[in-house]
Amino acid sequence: MQIDPRGSRQLLELQLSNVNNQTNGSGAAAGSTVDFASMMDGLLDTSANTTSNSEAVATVSKRSSDGLLWLQLGSMYNPDINTGSTSSSSDTVGSLSALLNTGKSDSGASVPTDFESLIAQASAKYGVPESLIKAVIDTESNFNPNVVSSAGAKGLMQLMDGTATGLGVSNAFDPAQNIDAGTKYLSLQLQRFGGEVKMALAAYNAGPGRVSRLGVSSDSELMSVLNRLPTETQNYISKVEKAQSKYMI
Repeated sequence: MQIDPRGSRQLLELQLSNVNNQTNGSGAAAGSTVDFASMMDGLLDTSANTTSNSEAVATVSKRSSDGLLWLQLGSMYNPDINTGSTSSSSDTVGSLSALLNTGKSDSGASVPTDFESLIAQASAKYGVPESLIKAVIDTESNFNPNVVSSAGAKGLMQLMDGTATGLGVSNAFDPAQNIDAGTKYLSLQLQRFGGEVKMALAAYNAGPGRVSRLGVSSDSELMSVLNRLPTETQNYISKVEKAQSKYMI
């Protein structure tokens, strides 16, 4: 059964007005009331092209940031709009590639896995280095397409149900859909945080809102306040970076 995205949006907006703000493993008290107007202003900010994801958002309601994913992605990934434009996609990839061009050489060559062609396609489509995609998959699922976390994140890149739905995934256990959506989501984090990889990884794990609230604008600044993020996220960044080094040739 297909659901009209416009109808879903209206329903989710109504639901969101009654959703309590929940936190993850940082230890903060859950259940404080969400300021609906403020949250909707943030969700509709066209300069922000992403939302939260992954295992660290264990207690985030699917009806909140994940369920309203398309309101945060901007028009580029709005399901109400036909986004099949090749030029738009090319511009996005080029923009992200430029952001990630930090002077470090990355030939694109990488240690092979069981999902080479899917990773290569996603890399070319969204401008994310293959080695980084592989590192995230390695860290998230150890390349197990059928794994489910205790928080309900699924598949290779550990997509939460709301995130997967917002990105058009009908089966999170399908490697092709999972890798495509997970890489798209990662590319959105990279775009949002100006190509700062550590910030993007922290956002992938703990949610972009939490990273934005730190008030930092670079990886070096992030590292100076890293202790304000959950321990899991602190470890996640180093795990992904370590994994990436083994996938780069």
